[in-house]
Amino acid sequence: MKRILAIISLLFSITTYGQQINADQWIEEAQTNSRLLPKYGHKPKTEEQKKMDQDFINQTIQLEQFKGDRTAASHHMIKLGFNYLYRGDLKTAMYRFNQAYLLDSLNNDIYWGFGAIYMALKNYDLAKQQYEEGLTIDADNTRLLTDYGTYFLAQFYELKAIDTKSALPNLDTAISYLLKSYQLDSTNQHTSFKLSICYWNKDDCINAWKYYDETVALGGQTITAAYTADLKNKCKKEK
Repeated sequence: MKRILAIISLLFSITTYGQQINADQWIEEAQTNSRLLPKYGHKPKTEEQKKMDQDFINQTIQLEQFKGDRTAASHHMIKLGFNYLYRGDLKTAMYRFNQAYLLDSLNNDIYWGFGAIYMALKNYDLAKQQYEEGLTIDADNTRLLTDYGTYFLAQFYELKAIDTKSALPNLDTAISYLLKSYQLDSTNQHTSFKLSICYWNKDDCINAWKYYDETVALGGQTITAAYTADLKNKCKKEK
C-alpha cells in the first residue's frame, strides 16, 4: 500500500526537491502576489503593470521561434511551466502559466497548468475548479480529461484510507474520464499508465496489464519500478 501511495504522488507530476511550499503558505502569499493566482486573480492592474505586460507580449512574439504567433508562444510558456513544476518550483511554474494566459487567454491548456499547481499543493478543491472550468470550454481536451481523472484517483486514495466502499465511486469516475481521454488520444502514456493503476485497484488484471503493456509500447517513461512489482505480485501474467 505504501508503494502505491508513492506512485500516486508521482502521478501529479511533481518531485520532492527544489522549492517547497505548502497550500496554506501559497494562499497567504497569493494575497499580496497576484502572480500566484490563476489569471492573476482577475485583479485590476496599474498602468505600469499593463505596460509591462504589453512589453512582455511584444518582446516574446518577436522572437524568431514564434514569428508573431501568440498561441505558439502561449503553448511554449505552458511547456516551460511544466518543466518548472517537475522540478518542484511551483512559483515559477505558476508565473509561466499566467504568462501563457497573457499571450493567449483562449488557450485552454492554461487550466491544465493551473490545475496541476493545485494538485501538487494537494489543494484538490481548487484543482477541481480549474479542470472543470477548462472542460466547460472544451470537453474534449485530453490533457484536462486525464488530469481530471487523476483528481478522482487522488480522491479514491484519500477516502480509501477511511472507507474503501465509499471510495470506489471516485475510482469509477476516474476511469470514465481517463477512458474518454484515451479514446480521443491513445498515444498519451500518462493516460494509459493511470488506467492501468485504476484497473489494478479494481482487481481487473486483464485491463491492468493491457494498459501497462500499451504504456511500455509508448516508451514506458511514466512507469515506476514499484508499480511494476505490485502489478506482477497481484496479477500473474498468463504466458
